[in-house]
Amino acid sequence: MRSVPAVRAREQVAALRQEHVRRRTEIRQRLEEFRRVVPEEYFYELVYCLLTPQTSAEHADRVIFSLRAAGFRERGFDPEREFRHASHYIRFHRTKARHVQEARQKFPEIEAALRVGRPALEMRDWLVRNVKGLGYKEATHFLRNIGRNEGLAILDRHILRHLRKLGVIRSVPQSLTGSRYLKVERRFQEFADQVGIPVDELDLLFWSLATGSIRK
Repeated sequence: MRSVPAVRAREQVAALRQEHVRRRTEIRQRLEEFRRVVPEEYFYELVYCLLTPQTSAEHADRVIFSLRAAGFRERGFDPEREFRHASHYIRFHRTKARHVQEARQKFPEIEAALRVGRPALEMRDWLVRNVKGLGYKEATHFLRNIGRNEGLAILDRHILRHLRKLGVIRSVPQSLTGSRYLKVERRFQEFADQVGIPVDELDLLFWSLATGSIRK
């Protein structure tokens, strides 16, 4: 006789596959949009990923719009005041303003590293080592948003909660060290293989299930 947890897990996987079938056209269209992002847009995609930790995607989007309009990349002003604006407040605005300014100064080097064509795993390690404010999650987020993550996983809290619900991990970690991130990522990738859904698509599927939309 099958155990109750085993039956429930089988049912959850079946439901996940059905939801993927229902949403996969939209998910694949979104991934194709990422792949079409031109190099001229990479700078603001990087800034976006520096802003989003513990800040809503909507607020980060509004700030990016304001920075573009003000010519931040060309002028290089201190963006902290913009980050503090009540309508699009960015948490840890002082630290993030410093990181964004440093990323702007270093962006020619970042562009050069991206042009080399390193595999995503190697490029992510380079970004984590060389761009302040980017951990594994944020570096993967950036690579995904320019269509170059090659099956690496963005372990956002929404993703981790789904992995916990499906029994892929025992609990949601309070924090992710580099080694812990890589360990959970491997489990995510193995689970994706088991259920027959590519990691990039499963990532967006989990996100859409949690938020109701497929955002970047």
